[in-house]
Amino acid sequence: MSELVTGEAVALELRPAKLPSRALAVLLDLVAAVTVYVVVTIVLVAATASLDQAAQTAISLAVFLLLLVGVPIAVETLSHGRSLGKMACGLRVVRDDGGPIRFRHALVRGLIGVIEILMTMGVVACIASLVSSRGRRLGDVFAGTLVVRERLPVGPVDSVPPPPPWLAGRFSGLDLSAVPDGLWLAVRQYLTRMRQLDPQVGHAMAERLAADLADRTGAPVPQGVPAAAYLAAVVQERQAREARRAFGHGAGGAAFMGGGPDGTSGPAGAYAPPPVPRAAPPTAYPSVPAAPSHPVGSSSPSVPSVPAAPGVPATPVSPPPAAERPSTGFVPPA
Repeated sequence: MSELVTGEAVALELRPAKLPSRALAVLLDLVAAVTVYVVVTIVLVAATASLDQAAQTAISLAVFLLLLVGVPIAVETLSHGRSLGKMACGLRVVRDDGGPIRFRHALVRGLIGVIEILMTMGVVACIASLVSSRGRRLGDVFAGTLVVRERLPVGPVDSVPPPPPWLAGRFSGLDLSAVPDGLWLAVRQYLTRMRQLDPQVGHAMAERLAADLADRTGAPVPQGVPAAAYLAAVVQERQAREARRAFGHGAGGAAFMGGGPDGTSGPAGAYAPPPVPRAAPPTAYPSVPAAPSHPVGSSSPSVPSVPAAPGVPATPVSPPPAAERPSTGFVPPA
């Protein structure tokens, strides 16, 4: 990346184009220009067959300069630094301060390009581009321009992970009016990139940001709350307030926060909430008809019934073996 400072003191991070991509763009431009030049030359030869040799030579030279020099200059001027080959390779010519080029920049690049590209078969341009730290050829040096990459590979965009569910709504009473925008931006950048940081470095950054945020809000970080989870919960509270201010107190705030329809927060993500015991769901037992009673004198006595607890259906008790059969028929409930 090349950091340039504009006249308004704005730092621009530009990625200069390397020699292979620039050479491919120039090759595409030359192929297109030569193709058009050959077609136009054939048409002119047929149209100027009655003229003398001097007139034909003058017309051919004019067409050469027009198609291989004038047309590229006009195209770069009108498209603000994007020729056919540069558009195909995702490149653009810009000024040293990052602004769009004008006619004088394109004119200087085109005239010097005739010498260092056309007359020397690109040898001078390649050597100058390899020597320059930003890959500039002589035309770029004299014109004050730079060829940069306009299309950059886009990686996965990380979003701010939601806080743990047990912190939802815990900081609804904080006063966030004194927190500056720069601190909010730093907290958001940390939360989106904390998975890419070293654990120790990320923990130290989280502690420092949490301390700064606590100083601005006037409330200390609660005991037992991780710094990263605290930052995420406070950011979510700020977003929820902005959503309520924009959409009202309806479900728009929950939808803006990325939570569920009932307003609950999403999964914990990068945080580890404390384990919350959950009650086991009641087991549904099928209703079983009562065991039939045996007649008097039968070898198998009737199965004693066990009184069921309120709200729990009665369960049948299988008869124990004769040797271990209890006298009361009591079985502890499951």
